[in-house]
Amino acid sequence: MTVAEQEVTTDVRIEGGVLVGQDGSKNSSVAVAWAARTADRLGLPLHVLRAWTITTAPTPPTMTGGYVPPLVDFEQEVVSAVKADLADLDLPETLEVHVHAVRGKSSTKLLEAAENADLLVVGTRGGGGFRGLGFGSTADQVVRHAPCPVVVVPTVKS
Repeated sequence: MTVAEQEVTTDVRIEGGVLVGQDGSKNSSVAVAWAARTADRLGLPLHVLRAWTITTAPTPPTMTGGYVPPLVDFEQEVVSAVKADLADLDLPETLEVHVHAVRGKSSTKLLEAAENADLLVVGTRGGGGFRGLGFGSTADQVVRHAPCPVVVVPTVKS
């Protein structure tokens, strides 16, 4: 294992607040906006978590023909993408927001991070899977196994 791989985040634990899953899809943006309004009303911090793999992460600018950059470059690109998505939302100015990028399967990483959360929010479905499904695999796993209350925000009509 290289030094860069050791620096990649694979575990996030939050202490209280509203945790929301974000995958860059329109549906997850709706879930983040809902979670932000709720966190603001409750006076809680908002934790935006994006789980990623090398195949789901945005391509870092350091990736060139024949060169695959260290995983930490992918993680930094994920954080940048989440922050850009958040900048496009009308989040309350007083809201305390934390961005987390974690390498791994989304349902697993959300459930691990939610251990001490006050609330976990996900969209009914994200960017992966089959478009015809009303309820995605991440939402399904989160509802079944969450260690805290869960809100599933409905899918955006296209």
